[in-house]
Amino acid sequence: MTVLPYLVAGWIFLVGVYGLVTSRNLIHAVGCLAVAQSATYVLLLAVGYRRGGTAPVFSDVPPDRRVVDPVVQALALTDIVVGATVTALLLALVVQLRKRHGTVDPDALSDLKG
Repeated sequence: MTVLPYLVAGWIFLVGVYGLVTSRNLIHAVGCLAVAQSATYVLLLAVGYRRGGTAPVFSDVPPDRRVVDPVVQALALTDIVVGATVTALLLALVVQLRKRHGTVDPDALSDLKG
């Protein structure tokens, strides 16, 4: 078992969080959040990987053959769909903020605090 995919996932997450913290634009912040969330794809694939494993199609695989975990693959696919949905929703909210307040700068929107 190698630690490289876990390091890559951590690096991608840190790059996304750094961009999110230093962002001066809400569209850029949504993009950085999507990058940070994409680290979970790498993490899930690293968890589900088996050296020498084949696809989880059991019709022609001998019983002693190692296969990868299909649940992790389903979770990765679900994660991709949820990430795309959340990104689309956040971008729609940014568009509405731009229409109503004329800016996508988070500092200019500080007047909205109650």
